[in-house]
Amino acid sequence: MHLSNEENIKIDKYLELMVKKNEVMNLTAITDEKEMKVKHVEDSLTVLEILDELKPKSLVDVGTGAGLPGMIIKITRPEIEVLLIDSLNKRIKFLDEVIYELELKGISTMHARAEEAARKNADSNEREKFDVAISRAVARLNTLLEYNLPFVKLGGHMIAMKGPGADEEIGEAKKALEVLGGKLEKVKNLNLSNGDERNIVLIKKIKPTPQKYPRTGNKPKTNPL
Repeated sequence: MHLSNEENIKIDKYLELMVKKNEVMNLTAITDEKEMKVKHVEDSLTVLEILDELKPKSLVDVGTGAGLPGMIIKITRPEIEVLLIDSLNKRIKFLDEVIYELELKGISTMHARAEEAARKNADSNEREKFDVAISRAVARLNTLLEYNLPFVKLGGHMIAMKGPGADEEIGEAKKALEVLGGKLEKVKNLNLSNGDERNIVLIKKIKPTPQKYPRTGNKPKTNPL
Protein backbone atom coordinates (compact mmCIF):
# COMPACT_ATOMS: atom_id res chain seq x y z
CA MET A 1 0.00 0.00 0.00
CA HIS A 2 1.34 3.40 -1.01
CA LEU A 3 1.81 5.86 1.85
CA SER A 4 2.55 9.56 1.53
CA ASN A 5 5.86 11.00 2.66
CA GLU A 6 4.14 12.63 5.65
CA GLU A 7 2.50 9.35 6.67
CA ASN A 8 5.83 7.51 6.46
CA ILE A 9 7.57 10.16 8.57
CA LYS A 10 4.87 9.94 11.28
CA ILE A 11 4.89 6.13 11.30
CA ASP A 12 8.70 6.04 11.56
CA LYS A 13 8.58 8.51 14.45
CA TYR A 14 5.91 6.41 16.18
CA LEU A 15 8.00 3.24 15.86
CA GLU A 16 11.05 5.11 17.11
CA LEU A 17 9.12 6.28 20.20
CA MET A 18 7.87 2.73 20.75
CA VAL A 19 11.37 1.21 20.65
CA LYS A 20 12.69 3.88 23.01
CA LYS A 21 9.85 3.41 25.52
CA ASN A 22 10.24 -0.36 25.23
CA GLU A 23 13.59 -0.03 27.04
CA VAL A 24 11.74 0.86 30.27
CA MET A 25 8.41 -0.97 29.83
CA ASN A 26 7.09 -3.93 27.87
CA LEU A 27 5.31 -2.53 24.80
CA THR A 28 6.40 -4.93 22.08
CA ALA A 29 8.36 -8.14 21.71
CA ILE A 30 9.33 -7.01 18.20
CA THR A 31 12.00 -4.30 18.03
CA ASP A 32 13.77 -5.05 14.74
CA GLU A 33 12.87 -2.24 12.34
CA LYS A 34 12.10 -4.45 9.32
CA GLU A 35 10.02 -6.83 11.41
CA MET A 36 8.10 -3.94 12.99
CA LYS A 37 7.30 -2.57 9.53
CA VAL A 38 5.71 -5.90 8.58
CA LYS A 39 4.19 -7.23 11.82
CA HIS A 40 3.04 -3.88 13.23
CA VAL A 41 2.60 -1.45 10.33
CA GLU A 42 1.73 -3.65 7.35
CA ASP A 43 -0.52 -5.75 9.57
CA SER A 44 -2.39 -2.65 10.75
CA LEU A 45 -2.74 -1.36 7.19
CA THR A 46 -4.60 -4.53 6.12
CA VAL A 47 -7.86 -3.10 7.55
CA LEU A 48 -7.80 0.12 5.51
CA GLU A 49 -9.58 -1.37 2.50
CA ILE A 50 -12.52 -2.43 4.69
CA LEU A 51 -12.53 0.92 6.51
CA ASP A 52 -12.60 2.72 3.17
CA GLU A 53 -15.69 0.68 2.25
CA LEU A 54 -17.42 1.36 5.59
CA LYS A 55 -16.44 5.07 5.78
CA PRO A 56 -16.77 5.31 9.58
CA LYS A 57 -16.69 8.67 11.32
CA SER A 58 -15.68 7.13 14.66
CA LEU A 59 -13.61 4.12 15.72
CA VAL A 60 -12.60 2.60 19.06
CA ASP A 61 -9.50 0.39 19.33
CA VAL A 62 -10.23 -1.92 22.25
CA GLY A 63 -7.17 -3.30 24.06
CA THR A 64 -4.92 -1.16 21.89
CA GLY A 65 -1.68 -2.07 23.70
CA ALA A 66 1.11 -0.07 22.06
CA GLY A 67 -1.49 1.62 19.83
CA LEU A 68 -2.06 -0.98 17.15
CA PRO A 69 -3.91 -0.75 14.87
CA GLY A 70 -5.54 2.51 16.07
CA MET A 71 -2.49 4.75 15.80
CA ILE A 72 -1.68 3.58 12.25
CA ILE A 73 -5.35 4.07 11.26
CA LYS A 74 -5.28 7.62 12.63
CA ILE A 75 -2.08 8.51 10.77
CA THR A 76 -3.35 7.13 7.45
CA ARG A 77 -7.05 8.03 7.80
CA PRO A 78 -6.98 11.29 9.80
CA GLU A 79 -10.67 12.01 9.14
CA ILE A 80 -11.72 9.15 11.49
CA GLU A 81 -12.22 10.11 15.15
CA VAL A 82 -10.27 7.49 17.14
CA LEU A 83 -10.42 6.38 20.78
CA LEU A 84 -7.68 4.08 22.11
CA ILE A 85 -8.67 2.02 25.17
CA ASP A 86 -6.29 -0.03 27.29
CA SER A 87 -6.36 -1.41 30.84
CA LEU A 88 -2.72 -0.52 31.56
CA ASN A 89 -2.17 3.14 32.42
CA LYS A 90 1.54 3.03 31.48
CA ARG A 91 0.57 2.21 27.91
CA ILE A 92 -2.01 5.01 27.85
CA LYS A 93 0.62 7.50 29.03
CA PHE A 94 2.92 6.36 26.22
CA LEU A 95 0.12 6.80 23.67
CA ASP A 96 -0.57 10.31 24.98
CA GLU A 97 3.13 11.09 24.39
CA VAL A 98 2.87 9.79 20.80
CA ILE A 99 -0.25 11.88 20.13
CA TYR A 100 1.57 14.96 21.45
CA GLU A 101 4.84 14.29 19.57
CA LEU A 102 3.09 13.59 16.25
CA GLU A 103 0.65 16.49 16.74
CA LEU A 104 -2.32 14.23 15.98
CA LYS A 105 -5.85 15.64 16.19
CA GLY A 106 -9.14 13.81 16.67
CA ILE A 107 -7.62 10.99 18.71
CA SER A 108 -7.97 10.37 22.45
CA THR A 109 -7.11 7.69 25.00
CA MET A 110 -8.92 6.03 27.87
CA HIS A 111 -7.48 4.01 30.74
CA ALA A 112 -10.15 1.38 31.36
CA ARG A 113 -11.06 -2.27 31.11
CA ALA A 114 -13.23 -2.81 28.05
CA GLU A 115 -16.02 -4.44 30.06
CA GLU A 116 -16.21 -1.39 32.33
CA ALA A 117 -15.98 1.32 29.64
CA ALA A 118 -18.78 -0.22 27.55
CA ARG A 119 -21.33 -0.46 30.36
CA LYS A 120 -24.22 1.99 30.39
CA ASN A 121 -23.45 3.21 33.90
CA ALA A 122 -19.79 3.91 33.13
CA ASP A 123 -18.74 7.52 33.70
CA SER A 124 -17.45 7.65 30.14
CA ASN A 125 -20.75 6.50 28.57
CA GLU A 126 -19.08 5.02 25.48
CA ARG A 127 -21.79 2.41 24.92
CA GLU A 128 -23.20 2.07 21.39
CA LYS A 129 -21.38 5.26 20.39
CA PHE A 130 -18.96 4.12 17.64
CA ASP A 131 -19.30 3.25 13.96
CA VAL A 132 -16.49 0.68 14.30
CA ALA A 133 -14.86 -1.20 17.18
CA ILE A 134 -11.59 -2.93 16.29
CA SER A 135 -9.15 -5.22 18.09
CA ARG A 136 -5.92 -6.96 17.19
CA ALA A 137 -4.58 -9.95 19.14
CA VAL A 138 -6.71 -9.33 22.25
CA ALA A 139 -8.84 -12.45 22.85
CA ARG A 140 -10.67 -15.31 21.14
CA LEU A 141 -13.65 -14.16 19.12
CA ASN A 142 -16.38 -15.33 21.53
CA THR A 143 -14.76 -13.21 24.27
CA LEU A 144 -13.90 -10.33 21.96
CA LEU A 145 -17.52 -9.99 20.81
CA GLU A 146 -18.59 -9.30 24.39
CA TYR A 147 -15.85 -6.70 24.80
CA ASN A 148 -16.44 -4.91 21.50
CA LEU A 149 -20.05 -5.13 20.29
CA PRO A 150 -21.42 -3.04 23.21
CA PHE A 151 -19.35 -0.09 21.91
CA VAL A 152 -20.87 -0.31 18.42
CA LYS A 153 -23.89 1.64 17.18
CA LEU A 154 -26.79 -0.30 15.68
CA GLY A 155 -25.85 -0.81 12.04
CA GLY A 156 -22.16 -0.29 12.84
CA HIS A 157 -19.38 -2.87 12.63
CA MET A 158 -16.81 -4.75 14.64
CA ILE A 159 -13.50 -5.78 13.09
CA ALA A 160 -11.48 -8.62 14.63
CA MET A 161 -7.94 -8.95 13.30
CA LYS A 162 -6.97 -12.62 13.48
CA GLY A 163 -4.16 -14.94 12.45
CA PRO A 164 -4.64 -18.58 11.34
CA GLY A 165 -7.53 -20.54 12.88
CA ALA A 166 -10.18 -17.83 12.44
CA ASP A 167 -12.73 -20.37 11.13
CA GLU A 168 -12.55 -22.33 14.38
CA GLU A 169 -13.05 -19.16 16.43
CA ILE A 170 -16.03 -18.14 14.28
CA GLY A 171 -17.55 -21.58 14.85
CA GLU A 172 -17.31 -21.30 18.62
CA ALA A 173 -18.66 -17.71 18.59
CA LYS A 174 -22.10 -18.50 17.12
CA LYS A 175 -23.91 -18.18 20.44
CA ALA A 176 -22.09 -14.95 21.33
CA LEU A 177 -23.04 -13.43 17.96
CA GLU A 178 -26.71 -14.30 18.48
CA VAL A 179 -26.88 -13.10 22.10
CA LEU A 180 -24.94 -9.86 21.58
CA GLY A 181 -26.65 -8.76 18.35
CA GLY A 182 -23.96 -9.43 15.77
CA LYS A 183 -23.96 -11.04 12.33
CA LEU A 184 -20.91 -12.29 10.46
CA GLU A 185 -20.63 -10.22 7.28
CA LYS A 186 -17.38 -11.47 5.75
CA VAL A 187 -13.89 -12.80 6.40
CA LYS A 188 -11.01 -11.39 4.38
CA ASN A 189 -8.08 -13.79 4.16
CA LEU A 190 -4.63 -12.50 3.18
CA ASN A 191 -0.92 -12.93 3.73
CA LEU A 192 1.59 -10.35 4.88
CA SER A 193 4.74 -9.86 2.79
CA ASN A 194 6.60 -12.29 5.09
CA GLY A 195 3.99 -15.02 4.41
CA ASP A 196 2.13 -14.78 7.73
CA GLU A 197 -1.58 -15.55 7.37
CA ARG A 198 -4.12 -12.94 8.46
CA ASN A 199 -7.92 -13.06 8.65
CA ILE A 200 -9.99 -9.91 9.04
CA VAL A 201 -13.37 -10.81 10.51
CA LEU A 202 -16.11 -8.25 9.82
CA ILE A 203 -19.24 -8.35 11.96
CA LYS A 204 -22.29 -6.12 11.59
CA LYS A 205 -24.37 -5.08 14.60
CA ILE A 206 -27.96 -5.92 13.69
CA LYS A 207 -29.59 -5.74 17.15
CA PRO A 208 -28.88 -3.73 20.32
CA THR A 209 -26.67 -5.56 22.81
CA PRO A 210 -28.66 -6.50 25.96
CA GLN A 211 -27.85 -4.17 28.87
CA LYS A 212 -26.38 -6.93 31.05
CA TYR A 213 -23.46 -7.31 28.62
CA PRO A 214 -20.53 -6.97 28.86
CA ARG A 215 -20.34 -8.85 32.15
CA THR A 216 -17.78 -7.61 34.65
CA GLY A 217 -15.27 -9.55 36.75
CA ASN A 218 -13.38 -11.00 33.76
CA LYS A 219 -16.37 -13.25 32.93
CA PRO A 220 -16.17 -12.67 29.15
CA LYS A 221 -12.76 -14.38 29.27
CA THR A 222 -13.24 -17.00 32.02
CA ASN A 223 -16.80 -17.96 31.01
CA PRO A 224 -17.34 -16.93 27.36
CA LEU A 225 -20.82 -17.12 25.84
